[in-house]
Amino acid sequence: MVQRLRPARVRAQRGAWAQLTGEQQDLLLALGVEEDQELAAEAAVAAERAAQPVKGRADRFAQHLQALRAFARREGQVRVPRAHKEPLKTAEGSGEPVLLGLGAWLSNQRNRRAKLSAEQFVALGRAGVEWAAELAPVRRESEEAVQA
Repeated sequence: MVQRLRPARVRAQRGAWAQLTGEQQDLLLALGVEEDQELAAEAAVAAERAAQPVKGRADRFAQHLQALRAFARREGQVRVPRAHKEPLKTAEGSGEPVLLGLGAWLSNQRNRRAKLSAEQFVALGRAGVEWAAELAPVRRESEEAVQA
């Protein structure tokens, strides 16, 4: 029984050529399938992204807060336009800086303020965010009342 080559499978094999054994490469060459350098580069980038550690909410909050502080130092204020993306150097210091959607993040923090902790309110308030500074004492009181 002769099987048809499926385009998606052929594409995957062409992109993962370097991971194939010599025998597998020879079989594919006999079928007329060759390596695709462009697909291989895309596969390498995808594998690199997959290998990076997943960041939790607290890590992402801290990263955006760091970007907000950098913005405040540079601009002298924290009124960030919603579409603004702030460059942030990676902790590893390698490659180009990461662009964080700082304006959208800050807007989302305000819209979802019911989910912020007292510590997050305080951190935003210290960074210069007025609404957070005003609400930080209220949030701390409500958290303390729940714990009592």
